[in-house]
Amino acid sequence: MSRPGRLPVETDDDERIVCHVDADCFYAACERLREPKLEGEPVVVGMGYEAGEPHGAVATASYEAREHGVESAQSIEEALEHLGRRDVDDPGDGPTAYYRPVDMDYYEGVSADVESILRESTDIVRKVSIDEAYLDVTERTDWGDIESFAAGLKTRIADEVGVTVSVGVAPTMSAAKIASDADKPDGLVVVESGDVRPFLAPMDVERIHNVGPTTARELREMGIETAGDLAGADPDRLRDRFGERGAAIYRYARGDDDREVTPRDDPKSLSRESAFPEPVEDFERICKRVRTLAAAVAERASRNGALYGTIGIKVVEPPFDVRTRARSLSGPVDDPDLLERIAVDLFREFEGVAVRKIGVRVSNLSFTEREQVSLEGFGDGSTSASEGARHDEGRTDRSPEPNGQTSLQDFS
Repeated sequence: MSRPGRLPVETDDDERIVCHVDADCFYAACERLREPKLEGEPVVVGMGYEAGEPHGAVATASYEAREHGVESAQSIEEALEHLGRRDVDDPGDGPTAYYRPVDMDYYEGVSADVESILRESTDIVRKVSIDEAYLDVTERTDWGDIESFAAGLKTRIADEVGVTVSVGVAPTMSAAKIASDADKPDGLVVVESGDVRPFLAPMDVERIHNVGPTTARELREMGIETAGDLAGADPDRLRDRFGERGAAIYRYARGDDDREVTPRDDPKSLSRESAFPEPVEDFERICKRVRTLAAAVAERASRNGALYGTIGIKVVEPPFDVRTRARSLSGPVDDPDLLERIAVDLFREFEGVAVRKIGVRVSNLSFTEREQVSLEGFGDGSTSASEGARHDEGRTDRSPEPNGQTSLQDFS
């Protein structure tokens, strides 16, 4: 079995060599580790679903499930329209899938096994989520041997952990990220320095780092459809339209990205989002989604040992109007019931409004202060959730969402 080298490699080229390692359908892959009989079968992993109550959201859909129209971030209700749930011992007729609830403790254990291999392979690892990480391998290999190095990394993870990863290699973080997604699943794409710009050129402009759906729509209105169009655009025109971010996406489209791979600090916020297939006005239906997202955020905060001092929501109205509301607490807490109550309370302002996406976020995080403030100020079950909060914040925001963001990722 080929393994990545451990000794520093002398090279005349000062360019960085960045790998982006991205597990393929990670949650579904973990479920298959636990139940080998699921291999090759359509698998849907979700949260908030209960038998007879098809609410909640799809966290991951295996490629087999995606063939029937199931997608990550889709509502369970919509997923069931495409691909009915089945029991292991009763497959039934027609296109069906195995449904499994999210089990973060188990997935984190698998993720830790992958991470240990990554850290043995290089000294510089930036883990950005449970299923992806950047590696700076400049001191461990060179461009002449990088394909063998990356292939050995993939093989070792598959053999020792049992999950499949796709790897993108490039001289920059943004290009490596795009490369890892270019040949999924089980992909390995190497883009050397002189090839970055032509590699990016034919891609949809939304693939470029920092270009989300809103920015992509505005760029298309300017006649900019591809990364090549963006790289050849007038930088002054982009700066006039988007400010400094316009200059940044222009550089990324040209393959210019001087960010270094550095270990990640504690997150400044934690959040979850979920999109509806069509704009929804049903207040109770949206509130159920808010509660599901609030529970997911609370569970994630608890796993990360985070107390939160601010609770917020994000509402996206058609076509892409983004509105946020937030409430600051009198001190940091870890209280799922309070989080859910305040999130729903904040959303009441939007009753009757058509919503295409909803999100819940906690911020002002504390990872060292484990003494919670007294919750007496928030009252008991009969007390309004607004008691004990200092203020609400509201804004209307037409800025884009982060590139690659899905309904279950952080929003900023």
